[in-house]
Amino acid sequence: MSTQELLADIHALEEELLRFERKYNIRSEIFFAAYVNGEEPEDDAWVLDFSEWASVYRTWLARQSDYRNEIGRLQAQHPGLSGLVRVTS
Repeated sequence: MSTQELLADIHALEEELLRFERKYNIRSEIFFAAYVNGEEPEDDAWVLDFSEWASVYRTWLARQSDYRNEIGRLQAQHPGLSGLVRVTS
């Protein structure tokens, strides 16, 4: 994926994370830490949301890593912002 595609994906995932954060009034990183430690939802109706939320967060983490790697690769070729900045309309 290009940096442009990665960034667009990251932004879309962040919108999904914000939706869950607003619904459950907790930041995604706090939720995810509890989720991976095996905490169960208080309400059975939350199970599907929690599963989806965790999946979106995992994907967001992966995309963040991919983006950082791609930026590092580009910076090795062209140090500074000049090799990174792309203006879109």
